[in-house]
Amino acid sequence: MTKLVLTVIDGLKPSALERAVATGRAPSLGLLMERGTYVDDCVAAFPSVTPVCAAAIATGTFQDRHRIPSMNWWWREERRYVEYGSSFGASRRFGINRQLTDTVYRMNMEHLAPEVTTVFEDLDDAGVRTAGTTYLMYRGRHEHQVSRDTALTRIAGTTLFRKPILGPKELFYADIYASRKTDCKSTLGMPGIRDQHSGCVGAHLVEHDLFDFLLLSLPDNDTHSHRYGPHAQVISIHEADRQIERVMHAAGGPDAFLAEHAMIVMGDHSHAPVEASIDLFAELKDFDLTGPGAEKPHLGEIAVCPAQRSAMVYVLVPEARETLMPRLLAACLQIEGVDLVMHREDGVAVITRDEAALAFAPGTEVRDRRGGEWVVRGDLGVLDARIEDGVFVSDAYPDALARVWAALDCPTSGDILLSAAPGHEFVDWGGADHVGGGSHGSLHRSDSLGALIMTGVDPGDRGDDHQWSIRDVADLVRGHFQVASAA
Repeated sequence: MTKLVLTVIDGLKPSALERAVATGRAPSLGLLMERGTYVDDCVAAFPSVTPVCAAAIATGTFQDRHRIPSMNWWWREERRYVEYGSSFGASRRFGINRQLTDTVYRMNMEHLAPEVTTVFEDLDDAGVRTAGTTYLMYRGRHEHQVSRDTALTRIAGTTLFRKPILGPKELFYADIYASRKTDCKSTLGMPGIRDQHSGCVGAHLVEHDLFDFLLLSLPDNDTHSHRYGPHAQVISIHEADRQIERVMHAAGGPDAFLAEHAMIVMGDHSHAPVEASIDLFAELKDFDLTGPGAEKPHLGEIAVCPAQRSAMVYVLVPEARETLMPRLLAACLQIEGVDLVMHREDGVAVITRDEAALAFAPGTEVRDRRGGEWVVRGDLGVLDARIEDGVFVSDAYPDALARVWAALDCPTSGDILLSAAPGHEFVDWGGADHVGGGSHGSLHRSDSLGALIMTGVDPGDRGDDHQWSIRDVADLVRGHFQVASAA
């Protein structure tokens, strides 16, 4: 059995990857595409934001099972917001310490549903040697204490992260956790340094034969695309390609590496250009909106959770839900830049756009491109959809029914979900947006379809017309090692 490296290039847009390869800026990725299978329409989760997608990649499930609903969400049990780092300003609003604790520790140890298993857990249970670089989802079976190698990590170990975490056998998380000493430094995961740290760690692991499965995370493409726009990804893809080359070089070069390693390279989502922002707080000012600074935040009418090109609204007063929901839905439909408004009603999912609505639920009347079965009622034009030979197809909103159903069926999701129109993004709690740059989060194809490359991996019996999803990858990994999910 060959070893396997799963490389996640955050926000990898297929058209940008193809330009990088065509112009010679990504020779390693070009080689993998040439020798393997390339997919240019691998569908993200919805919302197509990194925490939701990372959980889907790691577990093979959507949030109706893994329960990570968005980048910013309202935790009903603790009656507070959870913020995973939308921006530095947003982190400051909620408290840097709380944001770090939620992101680094509680996301894996508490927020991620205990009844689903990650690929690390399943492979650990089977005796496969696992390893991972800095990635939002790392839950495994091996205990790790905070590193004491620097003053900052020693402070973190005595103030924030006092409990050990469970991760893969070899874990290197932004200098905070390091299962062994290396010469690799990440400066606590600062953007622009993270890919270099992953490449350094990956090369060390290859050189010393320390894994059978490695999740190699290369997140800097996402940061670059947020700032400069998806058209500028060629530069950051080039930098990611250099780290892949570095890892291959540690094995003696591409040929020697691929003789012993299979490789999956993927984007967790894509990126779309942003031309205008949506201030959801101002748009919903007629409601009693609870904020992070409220003395009793749970006493407001609603909680608002923007997450780039998606957003969620929670109703905080159950006894007022019957009157609040119609008002909220009407208000959301009037907001310029909002494309789709989604909610559940009597066990049925409803998507509204302008004056039209589409309702659906699991059933047996139509299939989607992945074989899911549904009952659909209303205006197919809401999703620019059509029925072809009994198959529900939407080119503009890929895998829409399954993605929206999972989002609405997630117990930690909001009562109303919003997807921004192309070119628009919601302002976060810190007042930040990416106007002039790129972003993601919506149901639309522009930021939902990422790249997927499989080299030395058996894609199974999926046909040429199979709609690939990021949730397929966990089973590709399990299948490579002939390991079943314990969930």
